[in-house]
Amino acid sequence: MAVGKLTAANFDTEILKSTQPVVVDFWATWCGPCQMLGPIVEQLGTELSGIKVMKCNVDEEGELAAKFGIESIPALLKFKNGQVAAKSIGFKPKEAIKAFMEG
Repeated sequence: MAVGKLTAANFDTEILKSTQPVVVDFWATWCGPCQMLGPIVEQLGTELSGIKVMKCNVDEEGELAAKFGIESIPALLKFKNGQVAAKSIGFKPKEAIKAFMEG
């Protein structure tokens, strides 16, 4: 599945109404670790089935980042049934990200 862009405008549709788990990558263009993690998240987003992957640029969507207490990036939040089920902060290797997404 292709990785989508999460915004305040599509949050309800993409997260709250999703029937499958959703992993959101909170990132910024100026963040070095975000640039390293992004391709891993995108690759896993296309490889793994049953999980939706979205990216949220914290500079463009500051209200969403604040709503979920994002203070450090990169940050991955896994939503199940519209609720935050897990959180991962900082860069981690592909295997750890895959385990987070599947867990």
